[in-house]
Amino acid sequence: MFRIEKISSFDQPELAPYRTMRRSAEHEAQGIFVAEGEKVVRRLLESRFTVVSVVFSEQHLEEFRPLLKARPENITVYLAERRFLVTLTGFSLFQGVLAVGKIPPPISLEEILARSPRPQLLVAIDSLSNAENLGALMRNCAAFGAHALIVGETSSSPFLRRAVRNSMGTIFQLPVVELKNTRGPHESENELRRREISPPEKKPTLAETLRGLRARGIRCIAAHPRADGKTLSQADFTGDCCIVFGSEGDGISQTVLESCDEAVAIPMPPTIDSLNVGAAAAVFLYEVSRQRNKT
Repeated sequence: MFRIEKISSFDQPELAPYRTMRRSAEHEAQGIFVAEGEKVVRRLLESRFTVVSVVFSEQHLEEFRPLLKARPENITVYLAERRFLVTLTGFSLFQGVLAVGKIPPPISLEEILARSPRPQLLVAIDSLSNAENLGALMRNCAAFGAHALIVGETSSSPFLRRAVRNSMGTIFQLPVVELKNTRGPHESENELRRREISPPEKKPTLAETLRGLRARGIRCIAAHPRADGKTLSQADFTGDCCIVFGSEGDGISQTVLESCDEAVAIPMPPTIDSLNVGAAAAVFLYEVSRQRNKT
């Protein structure tokens, strides 16, 4: 269901998320995210995520009408000429199609493990702060059938605008477990006390989570350029496993590395330090797929 409203003023409170698109951290605190581009918005509307509003020029209305009509919630569709949308957002790289969605409630790793088929494939990230690289990694996770992405406590949110954009909307079909300790939208500790609700339990760190996975029999494999002689083709990915990736600059932290069963490297010339984490993830996940689909 949806209703159409032509933008009469850029100061409308409901348009605030679009005016502040560069301030994704504020959006995260409010429990929302911005999706940009035709394909990403289409995938959002096709997903189970809650959609708050959509903004585009009138030429896109008929294209998106069937998807909007099929939605269970009430969505406001704001219409304006593209030149006005550029003024509203402050930049012009979004194809004239934008949407605001709600970050879904947290899902537990236990729930994912209980419903995932065997052999299970998990991906974890440690200290990955570049939103574009995170988005590319999520796209690779979806492409190669990862059952979940575990976002370590020192990594960026996967719901940052650039991460959502670079995932090409695949984040809407990839279960995500965030280990960062965050409150609900606008909830301070005082507000929680007033509501007589105890603050949520502290989430485990990525290192603790990996040790827990190992206790379940899930092998944790660090993608590390300085692995102890073991290369990708020598590793066994046919059983349940979790592949851990770090940032391009610092790699995987020592604490997380020590929580893994082993470290594995992509063989490269000594003059090359490492690959972009999105590229490295694609190489690793392809090898997982290749080994598991051998006939």
